[in-house]
Amino acid sequence: MDSLLRVEHVTISYNGKPVVQDVSFELKQGEILGIVGESGSGKSTVIKAIMGLLGEEGLVTEGDIWYKGENLTSMSEKKLRGYLGKEIGMVFQDCKAALCPVRTIGAQIHEAVSEHEKISRQETWKRAGEIMKKIGLDDSERVLNSYPFELSGGMNQRVGICTAMIMHPNLLLADEPTSALDVTVQKQVVEELLLMRKEYHTAMILVTHNIGVVKMMADRILVLQNGVVRDYGETDAVLNHSEDPYTKKLMSSVLHLKRD
Repeated sequence: MDSLLRVEHVTISYNGKPVVQDVSFELKQGEILGIVGESGSGKSTVIKAIMGLLGEEGLVTEGDIWYKGENLTSMSEKKLRGYLGKEIGMVFQDCKAALCPVRTIGAQIHEAVSEHEKISRQETWKRAGEIMKKIGLDDSERVLNSYPFELSGGMNQRVGICTAMIMHPNLLLADEPTSALDVTVQKQVVEELLLMRKEYHTAMILVTHNIGVVKMMADRILVLQNGVVRDYGETDAVLNHSEDPYTKKLMSSVLHLKRD
């Protein structure tokens, strides 16, 4: 199977200073890649580069990012905007903070969809309701009429998943999607993301520091330290059989509860 996404020897710099160096990986349709590492390792920077969200000071200074044979790094802003949302979706770490506080959820989802196609508000709400039902929001009418501050953290995170998935993108980028949630809701969100992969065969890149989440979700793992790849491979191989000293240290720092 051909790669859906291919990142080739990418170096990312801010103000001319490299912060991520020589990163390479590939992703096929329906696969999940987990990117792990300590804070400041460059995890989020990699997916921001894919989305073209590095800001004015950030730049891919070496390498290429290929999506379906198209080079995202040399693509015009107008053409890239056509891909974002429709082909490539994004779930943020704190979806409540990413939402406008003075507009209803329904209005914001409809705006996101109508950016790519002519669609009525009623059709948008129907689509949103179908996805919300799959991820545990049975009262979609109330949710769509609500403002972000009227919903819990877990519900806002589900709204973020719904917004990202409503166009059925081929690739979903998730930046610490469970870190702002309590453990019970974390488990539910992980299960809902896995359901989205099953339903739509969506490929995902999961950025997280939570090894338990990666173990449950990822087919392969990329380990970053200070912007440099320390390990890359199948999940079991990286978690349990790595020879890299940093990876072994990272895995040994995970807390395990033992019952006598």
